[in-house]
Amino acid sequence: MSQFNIEEEIEDIAGGEFERTPVPQSKLKSWKSFLGMYAGEHAAGTEFVIGPLFLTTGVSAFDLIIGLLLGNLMAVLSWRFLTSEIAVKRRLTLYYQLEKICGTKLVVAYNLANGVLFCFLAGAMITVSATAVGIPFDMEMPKLTDTMPNGATWVIIVLIIGAVISLVASKGYDMVSKAANWMSPVIVLAFLVCGIVALQQLGVGSFSDFWNIWGEGSEPFPGQIKYTFWHVFFWSWFANAAMHIGMSDLSVFRFAKKASSGWTTAAGMYVGHYMAWIAAALLYAVYVQTPEAQALLGQGEAPTVAPGPLAYNAIGVFGIIAVILAGWTTANPTIYRAGLAFQAIMPKASTFWVTILAGSVATIAGLFPAFAMKLLDFVALYGFILAPIGAIIVFEHFFHKQAGILTDYAEKANLQFNKSVLFAWAISFGLFYFISVQFNVFLSFVTLPAWLLCGVLFILFSKAIQKKG
Repeated sequence: MSQFNIEEEIEDIAGGEFERTPVPQSKLKSWKSFLGMYAGEHAAGTEFVIGPLFLTTGVSAFDLIIGLLLGNLMAVLSWRFLTSEIAVKRRLTLYYQLEKICGTKLVVAYNLANGVLFCFLAGAMITVSATAVGIPFDMEMPKLTDTMPNGATWVIIVLIIGAVISLVASKGYDMVSKAANWMSPVIVLAFLVCGIVALQQLGVGSFSDFWNIWGEGSEPFPGQIKYTFWHVFFWSWFANAAMHIGMSDLSVFRFAKKASSGWTTAAGMYVGHYMAWIAAALLYAVYVQTPEAQALLGQGEAPTVAPGPLAYNAIGVFGIIAVILAGWTTANPTIYRAGLAFQAIMPKASTFWVTILAGSVATIAGLFPAFAMKLLDFVALYGFILAPIGAIIVFEHFFHKQAGILTDYAEKANLQFNKSVLFAWAISFGLFYFISVQFNVFLSFVTLPAWLLCGVLFILFSKAIQKKG
């Protein structure tokens, strides 16, 4: 799921330029430059949690396997025909393009939301790494329903991991991106080996045996909701909603020679969001059959979803190392990028201190297992909040002529605050979040309607405000 270091990595390739100018022809990259990035960056710490969490929802074999297949396809199509299509025509970062449309004050608000959400995601990855580091110390693992720290050992391990990750991130991105490139193949291999070993432990000798692991599904574990095909389909489509329909990856694909480079995201979706999720789910399926897990289920409690012990049970010390690396390679660039978002709000602060600030927030979040144990819900909320901002860019790009509105209106009218953007986002977010909460509608079901409504309202408000102006 996590490709949060791609933007900085490709900026490094290009020399860290063009933040406020279109990328020149001489700096464009072929599709091969994107293929490895997406394949590696989507097999990360989050996958060790998301796979098992699917199993806790009682999903059936068909709903999981086909739902993931088609949901990830929709994500790839979103990257290809929306994100990369606009990126190669404008060749601007998301932030500069938003500034032109929204005005500088609204971009500050976006950066704040982005930074805080990144910190929470990084916190979940610190939690993931802590479950591996805690194994030699016989640490009690957080339960699926835990929200608070469960002991002094947990607190100490999380604080140490958070401090180390924050310090490394604060030193700058060069070392972080290089280390991540070396670690990514190891992590992908670990997922593959974990899946193979788990299949052997489950006694799988044929495809029908594999299919029967999930079978027709079951009742969800305590504290979880039942997932159907549509839950899996829409959740996997919008797991990276902020990146594709939310347009964050404009900053990545502005370096692509052709829009067809958007197809390379399939490597990330089907290595990380298909193979790795299913492999991690198989690890959990092995654990669920143990007497310990069965006893918990018998008591009406959900078995622990702790990536460290799950991987250790399958491939030993290599599993511990893989989980630590996976959490590290996700949390580190995420904290770094959260620091950059905060620095946009506090431009006089040094990169070092804003990164330390972001790391501190992430470490505090990591103390609370709920961010990792409720990762399916958090990722859905993350996409739901940020995706409608992308609709502003998409609808302006494709429909400005038909609507008769000016593009980049904030820049042309010298506005710091474009009301069209704020009203469109606030109404679409507020309406569909209310529907989700009031009528208990799965949040990923309303992400697309919120996105579409935001785009339509932006066009209507822009037409009215620009005509008045």
